[in-house]
Amino acid sequence: MTGSGGAEPGREVLDAAMARALELAAAAVEWGDTPIGAVVLGPDGTVLAEAANEREKRGDPTAHAEVLALRAAARVVGDGWRLTGTTLVVTLEPCTMCAGASVLARVAHVVYGADDPKAGAAGSLWDVLRDRRLNHRPQVTGGIRGEESATLLRTFFRARRSL
Repeated sequence: MTGSGGAEPGREVLDAAMARALELAAAAVEWGDTPIGAVVLGPDGTVLAEAANEREKRGDPTAHAEVLALRAAARVVGDGWRLTGTTLVVTLEPCTMCAGASVLARVAHVVYGADDPKAGAAGSLWDVLRDRRLNHRPQVTGGIRGEESATLLRTFFRARRSL
């Protein structure tokens, strides 16, 4: 079984969703979190949910932007845990936890900005999202506003190292 549910939203919709994810990511810096933002789009391209990293804010190692956005989208959809036909837009390539959550939620498309060569699970280090052994494989698109995402992260980590 592969990803299910309609065509990926158009480039304009994805660009707008990534712009919002970048705004959310920038806000996470205010509470000391790694600047990562995520937006979940419904099958029609409308925003269902959004979140920024809140690991530091919540003291929760699982409070990644993707997980928080997927949880919120599931509450909005109100049809159990399946997010069939949805698109997850996130500023950084998902880690193994977030990629796994996307697979388990039956997200149709995962769109990300910057590659994560140290922990990415959408092709950089691992490829959980396209692993043929799994029963669901979302479509994956990387590099949408990738340089903006990477710049935000580099700036954050430079500032952290200088403290």
